[in-house]
Amino acid sequence: MPNLSDPVADDRSLTLPPHGTTVTAEDLRVRLVLASDFDGAMEVDAGAVESVGQAVLQLLVAAKAEADAQGQSFVIRNPSPAFVDRVTACGLAPAIGLSVEKDLLS
Repeated sequence: MPNLSDPVADDRSLTLPPHGTTVTAEDLRVRLVLASDFDGAMEVDAGAVESVGQAVLQLLVAAKAEADAQGQSFVIRNPSPAFVDRVTACGLAPAIGLSVEKDLLS
């Protein structure tokens, strides 16, 4: 949820729920559409994500593509390990603009 302490700064900031399912995807879709109406970078905080399903991933891919088409920035902030694992396993990191750096020592 956006932080209500500074609504102007948070118009384009979203926080993904811990469990991103088909049920939660509709709320996310509405929030992404509303956020796309504002200028500036759209920031999605994925720090609390424990699991993320196909519907949420599709919305993130679409939101990134729309932001790119509009010349706007789309950023995934603070991605949890579970989020990174799922996005990487699905091969969607480039499609949502997630930069995944591998630990060279592992």
